[in-house]
Amino acid sequence: MRFIKDVGKGINDFDMIRDGEDILIGVSGGKDSLALAMALSIRRKWLPITYKLHAVMINWIEHPIDEAYRPRLKKYFQDLDIEFEIIDEKQFPSTEPENYNCYICARNRRRILFEIANKRGFKQIALGHHIDDLVETTMMNLFFRGDFATMNPIQEFFDGELYVIRPMIEIHENTIIRLAQTYDLPVIKPVCPYDQTNIRSKLKPLVKELSHMDKFVREHVFEAHNLNCRIKRP
Repeated sequence: MRFIKDVGKGINDFDMIRDGEDILIGVSGGKDSLALAMALSIRRKWLPITYKLHAVMINWIEHPIDEAYRPRLKKYFQDLDIEFEIIDEKQFPSTEPENYNCYICARNRRRILFEIANKRGFKQIALGHHIDDLVETTMMNLFFRGDFATMNPIQEFFDGELYVIRPMIEIHENTIIRLAQTYDLPVIKPVCPYDQTNIRSKLKPLVKELSHMDKFVREHVFEAHNLNCRIKRP
């Protein structure tokens, strides 16, 4: 319950969801997006406002999920009263596999989600990023691109036609891990061949080590970026 309330705090702090809105949830099948769906679904029962939820999972044809997970995922979202569909798409539409990387993969997945949102009239896409993702993204941009930039809690695209919202942006990854284990969420094992070798995975132990020096190190990075980067919806 505390987890759901903390997600709600992030939503309210940044005015992410309003009465009567339709939210498209981007689902990867991992613990983060499944926990996000749970929070958004249960939270509806507590509020004086209503909003609709729809969930879409992009399944890469080149690295598909195990077929056994399809009915488990559908049952999970059915229990949450969220419309859910799995869309099979090619991971390598215009780039040779040997030149592929995590950035291009994420960009391609986001492009497909944007196209779905545009065709179906969604104005918000909810993603399951948490505060550890924000810190790791900040470190990657700073150390390897020379740019102090990171993901925003709410991010505007196409002159306000679409917003990406991150309701769990203030939640620690360890909290989500405990939640997934306690409630036996139908988490799909990663099918990405770079899951354990990409830069983000190598930064995780560094963030953990820094948190031993200051337990609020994640929050410090969050505030350093977002004090001057709060986007207000019209």
